[in-house]
Order: sequence, then structure tokens, then C-alpha cells
Amino acid sequence: MIFISFSVFLILFLVIGVFSITKSKSTTEDYLIAEKSVPPSLAGLSAIATNASGFMFIGMIGVVYTSGLSSVWFMIGWITGDLLASFFTVNKIQQASRPGHIQSYGSLLASWHGTHFKKLQILVGMFTVFFLIFYAAAQLKAGSKATSSILGWSPQMGVLISALIVLLYSVVGGIRASIWTDVAQSLVMVVGMLLLVIMGVYYFGGMESTLVQLSQVSPIYLDWFPDKSVFHFVLFLIGMVVAGFTVIGQPHVVIRFMSLNKTESLTRMRCFYYGWYSVFFAATIVVGMLARIIIPEVNGFDAEIALPHMATTLLPEILVGLILAALFAAAMSTADSQILACSAAITNDVIQNTSKSLWIAKLTTFIVLVAAVVIALSNTENVFTLVLDAWGMLASAFTPLIVLYSMDKKLSEWPAIAMLIVGPVVFVLWNSAGLDEYIYAVVPGIIAGILIHLVSCGFKAN
Repeated sequence: MIFISFSVFLILFLVIGVFSITKSKSTTEDYLIAEKSVPPSLAGLSAIATNASGFMFIGMIGVVYTSGLSSVWFMIGWITGDLLASFFTVNKIQQASRPGHIQSYGSLLASWHGTHFKKLQILVGMFTVFFLIFYAAAQLKAGSKATSSILGWSPQMGVLISALIVLLYSVVGGIRASIWTDVAQSLVMVVGMLLLVIMGVYYFGGMESTLVQLSQVSPIYLDWFPDKSVFHFVLFLIGMVVAGFTVIGQPHVVIRFMSLNKTESLTRMRCFYYGWYSVFFAATIVVGMLARIIIPEVNGFDAEIALPHMATTLLPEILVGLILAALFAAAMSTADSQILACSAAITNDVIQNTSKSLWIAKLTTFIVLVAAVVIALSNTENVFTLVLDAWGMLASAFTPLIVLYSMDKKLSEWPAIAMLIVGPVVFVLWNSAGLDEYIYAVVPGIIAGILIHLVSCGFKAN
């Protein structure tokens, strides 16, 4: 019954994605950016499903399972930063992306002020492809963890099934198919997570009884603040706010903002985006803690599969299939977006497909997905680490440029290229030195990029 329920939802996602062909215009602009005609409800739900998804279901659940209530500061910091970014930059991003030739993140950064920084565009495209392929691999890996735990499939089988479904609807409908399936997947994700919250509290005899059992996990499990000094906590919170702010450095999310039908729709888009984000993140934290008392920690237990184990304990098989589908949907909703963002980066930014051949774009999608599958099958890092590293590298490279552009700063091409390179280098060096235990490495990465701009301005003044 679990397999049947799971299969029904996967088929539903596939049908929705393939059905998007009825709206297809058979052009690269439609394939890569949906002709910038997406309504705010779809853009908002798609953007947040793309943003959160597998990281929440697998990675964040694992963190909460281990750390307890203090994990709420991940949510507070991340959503606060995301909201600040939205009001500071997204309106400018939307306006700058309106010209018809801007169909990728690289073309946006290279043409923001009417410029044509060809070298910068190529480099942005290359960075996008390199980092997003690893990011997409992490999502495929997240889905495979769920199927391995519940269905007993090999990790390879889970990766290949999710990749095949993504390939089918992405090649057929492009970003429109991705957005439509994201919306369906986001609804399944929220329903699945809320169902686990309700059933978990009921399983333990109500809220009061649940809180008593959570307090018995450890003396600090229900503490609001982590077991850190005030200084270290402030640094951690700053790191999370900055991490949330750097959503603008994630090409696969920003393309959703670029695909919005009109700038006037931004307020409505934000309502869908932050409404879903807040409910889902809060439910994730509750489920992570409930999982800890359903599955007491034992040596060698992988906390990132706590949710699948919880589902099989609490729910009838037909609903376990729903939760498994939600986990799989979470992974696919991000992976498909990242694969298509890579396709846009290669065709528009790296090789600059002047013929606008739709078949070149579709072939690129296939090649990128194959590369992500190979990485997913060979990489041994956990999902949380893969996502944070990929997110941080992209953020360190691109966020300084978006911030300065949004402040109406006009940059020369070579300083912009230097910013693009220095940020990720600092990110890697910071992590290599073990300093990430003090503050997320994206903070010094972004600061380094901004400093490059200030230095270049000083040289100009002289």
C-alpha cells in the first residue's frame, strides 16, 4: 500500500508537469523563463518550494532532531534575512529582468544597467553550472534517503527514479513544468508535514504530555537558546540572517522572481512565499523534535532519516506513502529548478546559443541531469553539509553584485569579475581554517566581495 500511494503521487506530479506542454510556446524564452508571464501565486509557491524543500525534509529535520528547540533560531534568522532581501532587492531584480534578451541569471548580472559584460556573463554561467550541479545532486540524494528507509530501495534506485521523473517533465515543459509541479509538490509537502505534527502530538497524548516527554530527552533540549556564549550566539544568528538574505545569490530561486508576470504582483507573491515558508519551517521544527522521542537517539543512527522512521511509526501505510511522496517532491522541486537554471546558464551565458535552438536547451538539460546523478551516486557527504556549502559558494559569488546593483552602483567588468572570484575563495579558506564554527563562512565571503568594490573605487578616485 505504501508503494501504491507513493506511486500515485509521483504519477500525479509527472502528469501535471507534462500537461504544461499545453501552454508551451516552443521557444527558448518560454522553456527557460516562461515568457515572464507567471502569476504571483504560482511564482511565490514555486520559489519557496525550490528554496526550501529537500533541505527542510531531510537536512533540517536532522539538525532539529539533534539540537532541539534552539534550532528555531535557524528559522528566525533565515526567514528574517530572506524578507530583508525581498524588500531590498527583488523589486530591482524584477525591473532589471524585463528586457526580452535577459533569460538567465548570468544575463541579468551582465546587463543590469544596459551593459553587456560578456566575460562576466560567461563566468557567472560557469559558476552557476558548477555549484548548482552539486546542489541538485544533494536534492537527489535527499530523495534517495527516504526511499531507502521506507521502501528498502538502494540509494541508487531512488536517485535514478527521481532523476527520470524530473527529466521527463523538464524536457517537455521547461521551467513552466517545473513551476506547475512545484506548486503541486508544495501543497503535498505542507499537508504531509502538518499531518505528522497532528498525529505526533496525538500519539503522545496531547500537547502537555508531549512537552513533558520532550523535556526528558536532555536538560537543554527545550531551551530556546543554544548552549553557547552570548557572543557565539550573536555570531550564529548574524550568520543565519545573512544566509537567508543570500537567497538573491541563488540563480534557481531568482529565476522565479524574474518569471513573474509584472512588478506590481510582488506583494501578492510575497504573501504566498512567506506564508508557506513560515508554516512549513515551523512544522519542520516540531516534527524534528517529535521524531527524537519516537526514535530515541542511538549510536550510529542517521538523524537525516528520522522523518521516514517517524512516518512508519505514526501513520497507516496509505499516509506513509503520502509522506514519502512529500519527501520525494521536496527533493524534485529543487532539483528540477537547479537543472533548468544550469541549462539556461550553459545555453545563454557560456556558449551563448544565438540561434535560440530549443533542442540545444533540451539536450543541455539532459546532460546536466546526468552529471548531477553521477555526483549524487558518488558523493558521501550528508545533505545538510552539501546544501550549506553549495548555497554559501553561490551566495559568496553573486550576492555582493546584486546588493551593489540594487543600490544603483554601476560597476566596471573587471572589478565585478574579481568580486565573483574572491567571495568563494574566502568562503573555502574560512571553512578550511575551521572558522565556520564561529560564523557561517558566507559572511566573510560577502564582505570580501564588497571590499573588492571599495578598493576598485579607491583606485578610480586616485
